[in-house]
Amino acid sequence: MHRRDFIGLAGGTAALLPIATRAQQAKLPRIGVLVLGNPAPEAFLESLRDGLRSRGYSEDVNIKLEIRSAERKIGLLPEIAAELVRLKVDVIVAFQTPSAQAASQATRDIPIVMASVGDPVGTGLIASLARPGGNITGNTAGGDASGKTVQFIREALPSARRAGVLVNAPDPFSKSFLGQVEPAARALGIELDVAMTTPSEDPDGHFEAFIRNKSEAVIIQPSLLRPVVVELALKHRLPSFAPHRSLPLSGGMLSYSGIDTDQWREVGLYIDRILKGARPADLPVALPTRYELIVNLKTANALGLTLPPFLLARADTVIE
Repeated sequence: MHRRDFIGLAGGTAALLPIATRAQQAKLPRIGVLVLGNPAPEAFLESLRDGLRSRGYSEDVNIKLEIRSAERKIGLLPEIAAELVRLKVDVIVAFQTPSAQAASQATRDIPIVMASVGDPVGTGLIASLARPGGNITGNTAGGDASGKTVQFIREALPSARRAGVLVNAPDPFSKSFLGQVEPAARALGIELDVAMTTPSEDPDGHFEAFIRNKSEAVIIQPSLLRPVVVELALKHRLPSFAPHRSLPLSGGMLSYSGIDTDQWREVGLYIDRILKGARPADLPVALPTRYELIVNLKTANALGLTLPPFLLARADTVIE
């Protein structure tokens, strides 16, 4: 039902409104949404709502969202996940690997829908993509986008020999992230300077170390992306790369990743099927079907770089 129709119907039944409204609110399915807060979740939440609308759900009309953010403090996720369990939400949506890990530890009963989670099999969240088992399904960032990001360093900076890597130490995906980046770098003759950090830690010292160690670029794990990280890369004149589109959109140089908005909208489909009785164990986990290369040419120019024409021609989006 469209909101206009709902308002019209409500106006025609004013006498029954208080009782009907209370009855409807009591029956609204509640969806807990758990986010680390890094990168900022606004784009994800917008796409999630779009996906729910496409399945016929309107927030606070026939579904309710309980959104909780750890505000970049990864250690708070277990406590917040436990809060959603106490609220007895019908489904928990977990955005990125740290949130999915916290949700899985908080409940084995409430269905969990992953959104853009990295390597859910390798991190032990699910048994397999085809048959996840347990109470978890959803989609994964999947593929080898992190490894391919290193290839774009070679294409953008043909003479580069060393790159810094900013890794989110408490993120369960960090091992898989490095497991993609390190062999790709070895194959391309690029030495890595790995810095382990957290989303709440001041990263300035790591960037200063990258410069001392003569790194010529920096690769950033997606769960570490925030404005200060992008600003420090620019301050230290380091071309920045990440397997997440929020990097170039916020001033970094290049990203290669699955199209996030596709996956985020897809979460609405999983929620709909679960609310209609499907078991997460029987819903295969989806991989990205489309990938995108985004290049921030404005940033490259500010860094004094001339990017190869063939790289710009391959880009799905060039920010000028």
